[in-house]
Amino acid sequence: MEKNEFDRILVEKTEGLNRVIDKYLPREEGPQRIVAEAMNYSVRAGGKRLRPMLMQEAFLLCGGKQEDRLFLEPFLAAVEMIHTYSLVHDDLPAMDNDEYRRGRKTAWAVYGEAVGILAGDGLLNYAFETAMSVFDCCGCTGKPITSLYSSREYLNRAARALSVLANKAGIRGMIGGQTADIRAEGQDEPVTKEQLLFIHEHKTAALIQAAMTVGGILAGASEEQIELLEKCGYNLGVAFQIQDDILDVIGDSRELGKPVGSDEENRKQTYVSLAGLEQARAEVASLSEEAVKILDGFKPGNGFLRQLVLELIHRRQ
Repeated sequence: MEKNEFDRILVEKTEGLNRVIDKYLPREEGPQRIVAEAMNYSVRAGGKRLRPMLMQEAFLLCGGKQEDRLFLEPFLAAVEMIHTYSLVHDDLPAMDNDEYRRGRKTAWAVYGEAVGILAGDGLLNYAFETAMSVFDCCGCTGKPITSLYSSREYLNRAARALSVLANKAGIRGMIGGQTADIRAEGQDEPVTKEQLLFIHEHKTAALIQAAMTVGGILAGASEEQIELLEKCGYNLGVAFQIQDDILDVIGDSRELGKPVGSDEENRKQTYVSLAGLEQARAEVASLSEEAVKILDGFKPGNGFLRQLVLELIHRRQ
């Protein structure tokens, strides 16, 4: 796929996902209005919409039908809410203490630390409210699922997708990785490569794995395909994080939109500091090659998803 064509489609798909996500955001009303406002402020901060994008494209890769789009949409919104909640909490004074993200004030810096905590809590809970709405009505149409996706097969797909999403977001997934990262920063002995890979796998890759496998599950993918999507998500997530480490060393702050060299300044152990720049680059190349090989095994394939994976792993920003 030509670069210009890919960029055009990427913009179109991102705008489409923004409309879907916006449709499911909570109303800003009642005595709890301020927390809903903070939640919406955080989600609407923008970003790549990478996780819902990967879920959508994995759904299409596995033969998901356009007429089943309403079955997918609540999960697209849910995975972005989970990702956003993790950023809201990461920015808090007790975590990374960041006042700015993507060029604007973070939630706690605007609404106060207490509301910032509640906004993150609210997004995590609301994500599952949103995903579970598939059992009551689909795509906010008001039509009960029994008239749209009433077969046991569809109900089983939705239940399994919820289980995967919860597992990968929880202590065995993203929260577990964040915990390991915090503990590693406070330990006296040097961080090992095994520790670092555990952190990357759980903190970064887990939610990417969730996005891709949920997309496959909702499309009715086979067990073999779901396992392959999980492996692809692992490769993509770990390579994505290692590339982040590389860019912090060699990146251009104007392209990145943030200062470079912060890892070294903060004495943070990264894949680059442990294995060296060349080995880190080699690892990214190996992981990306395997990820693309996995995607190429699906027929008829998804050229946009293939290009998206390559763009993400080898990005300059």
